Amino acid sequence: MRLEGKTAIITGGAQGFGGGIVDKFIAEGAKVLVADIQGDKARAKAAEVGNAATPCEVDVADNGSVKAMMDTAMEAFGHVDIIVNNAGVTHLPTLMEDVEDDMFDRVMAVNCKSIYLAARHFVPHMKSRGTGSIINVASTAGLSPRPKLNWYNASKGWVITATKAMAVELAPAGIRVNALCPVAGETPLLSSFMGEDTPEMRAKFLATIPLGRFSTAEDMGNCACFLASDEASMVTGVAMEVDGGRCI
Repeated sequence: MRLEGKTAIITGGAQGFGGGIVDKFIAEGAKVLVADIQGDKARAKAAEVGNAATPCEVDVADNGSVKAMMDTAMEAFGHVDIIVNNAGVTHLPTLMEDVEDDMFDRVMAVNCKSIYLAARHFVPHMKSRGTGSIINVASTAGLSPRPKLNWYNASKGWVITATKAMAVELAPAGIRVNALCPVAGETPLLSSFMGEDTPEMRAKFLATIPLGRFSTAEDMGNCACFLASDEASMVTGVAMEVDGGRCI
């Protein structure tokens, strides 16, 4: 029960990596706000994991929606110990010059602006309490970019740099900030990363991962739990690779 008594917000928490983080946090004793742009799925996930979860429909790229998410969390829990900025999107594998500007804007808004908005609304609260843990979900794409995922790569590189900048600035306030860098996994984004989900494409992708498998929701839950827990009290500013050795 490493998170007993703690409260957490997990964006994109209805499914995929976010769903795995929700499951782990609940199992370790936390109360969790399952935040997702798909409200029906957030409510279904919260019902699945039990009374320790509260659903919240949120657009993480919208200032008013993130403020409403904070209000929901404060009403449900009274305070927030942990934020996992997991919600993210990508564009289909495309030549960089062919990515439409509206898709570029969406990738940057969901993957980058969302972290700025979470900081804007939750950092003052954490500062007032002198404690907090923020986990930003980046990607191996931010460390070892792949062709044709150009602007997604760039957005995740931004997440890693933002994590380190936040960690340095917020350390004196008792707030730790870390990132997780998974390789692709069995999530709704997998087919987008590969362009098409075929046995041949999966085999080609898996050949780049020394451990020979995708990241799982359980892998992400376990690593996020460690970074959020008091066991990681001396860990801040890291971009932890959860990638089976892909970035070696």
